[in-house]
Amino acid sequence: MHHPSPHIVPYRTYLTVWGVLVGLTALLVVAGRFFHEALAVPAMLVITPLKAALVFYFFMHLKYERPYIRGMVFVALATLTTFVGFLFFDISFR
Repeated sequence: MHHPSPHIVPYRTYLTVWGVLVGLTALLVVAGRFFHEALAVPAMLVITPLKAALVFYFFMHLKYERPYIRGMVFVALATLTTFVGFLFFDISFR
């Protein structure tokens, strides 16, 4: 039976990613508080998925998974995005 070797991630990597997440959160707060709504919403729609990708990739160890596991996560997120898009489309034409 094949036992995969454990991946050891240095604390520095986690602290760096955490610092980037804190910085992106601060950027979201600034965008929401000081920008006009027409600029804040697109900024949030770009920064929030970036933050989610960092969490998936590093903290949920997706970086170390096999490609088919990554593909399954991508398909699940694409399905979620599609249904949320349908929801917004439905609401906008009522």
